[in-house]
Amino acid sequence: ADFNLILVDYTMPDLNGIEVTREIRRILGEGIAIVMITSADIFSLRDEAISAGVDGFISKPLSVFNMIYDLQEILNRKCALEKKSEPVQLEGRHVLVAEDMMVNAQILMMVLEMREMTADHAENGKIAVEMFQKSEPGFYSAILMDVRMPEMDGLEAAAAIRALDHPDAKKIPIIALTANAFDEDVQRSLRAGMNAHLSKPVEPDNLFQSLQELIAKNL
Repeated sequence: ADFNLILVDYTMPDLNGIEVTREIRRILGEGIAIVMITSADIFSLRDEAISAGVDGFISKPLSVFNMIYDLQEILNRKCALEKKSEPVQLEGRHVLVAEDMMVNAQILMMVLEMREMTADHAENGKIAVEMFQKSEPGFYSAILMDVRMPEMDGLEAAAAIRALDHPDAKKIPIIALTANAFDEDVQRSLRAGMNAHLSKPVEPDNLFQSLQELIAKNL
C-alpha cells in the first residue's frame, strides 16, 4: 500500500467507519494503521471496531496537539505489535513511582501489584532523580511521574533524568501522570522527555498497555 495511516470517520453516508475499515482490511491487509475518528461513545464501538481492524480511536472535537500525540502512540503500538508477536511480560518488573501524595502512590503501587510488579516510591521529583541516578542499569523498567510535585515537578525531573550520565537515562520509559490533560500538558510532557501521558485517576488497563508498549520498544 502507498499509505502508512488511514483516518476513518465513523459517521458517514452509505458505509460507516466500521464497514469501511472491514473493506480496507480485505483489500490491503493488516500492514496499514487505521484510526477511527468519532464523536460517539468510543466504548460502545470499541469491540466491533477492533474486530473490524481499527488500531486506535480519536475523539471529536479534534485537538491538533492531542491528535498528533495520539497518532504517534497508535503508530508506535502498531509497529511494536508487528515486531513482537508475544506481548512483553510485566510480571517481576520494577517501577519507580514519583508521587507526592502518599495515598495516590499507594494506589498506583497496588495497581502495579495486580500484574505482579514491584515499585519504589519517590516523594518528589528531586528524590526520583536521585533514586534513578543511584540505581543499577536495568533495575527500573519504567518511571511513573506525577507532573505536579514540590521541590522539583515531574517535567523538571524527567528532563533531569534524560540529562544524566546513566546507561538507561535516555531510554527508560517515563510516563507522565496528571489530572489536567490539556494540550499544553501533553506538549510540555513530550518536550521534557516523557514517552506517554496518562490522566489521573489512572485506569489500570491503560497503564498496563502503556507499560507493555514502551518496555517492548526499550528491549
